[in-house]
Amino acid sequence: MAKATFAAGCFWGVEDAFRQLKGVTSTAVGYTGGTKVNPTYKDVCSGTTGHAEAVEVEFNPQEVSYLELLATFWKSHDPTTLNRQGPDFGTQYRSAIFFHDPEQEAAARDSKAILEKEGVFKRPIVTQIVPAATFYRAEEYHQQYFEKQGIRSCHT
Repeated sequence: MAKATFAAGCFWGVEDAFRQLKGVTSTAVGYTGGTKVNPTYKDVCSGTTGHAEAVEVEFNPQEVSYLELLATFWKSHDPTTLNRQGPDFGTQYRSAIFFHDPEQEAAARDSKAILEKEGVFKRPIVTQIVPAATFYRAEEYHQQYFEKQGIRSCHT
């Protein structure tokens, strides 16, 4: 098994997108990239912790590649909006790839460069590509939120 961590706005929808992929063995939503130890949702929403809402993905590289995970990441949000996704705004909603090893870093940087070169997005990509930091699992009611609520989208 391998691990990947992505931030792409509200973690509920992003988690759901990854859960649909064959080869993803588990997901967890949580907080990473900030300074506060053991932050709560309320802490992160205050905008003072530096954490992003993120999804930690465990996957079987024999069934789904990191490149396929990156493709899902890029499709699941707008990587051109700084600290915002839809109606959600603040640094906790930033776009970021938290790489776990040099291979993930290279793949993330290459995929971003290809998207930029091909002009896939009309505006510049603002996604951060940074080393993975401590991942703090969010409160249980956030885990697999869409499945628990019987919904498919955060936004109308």
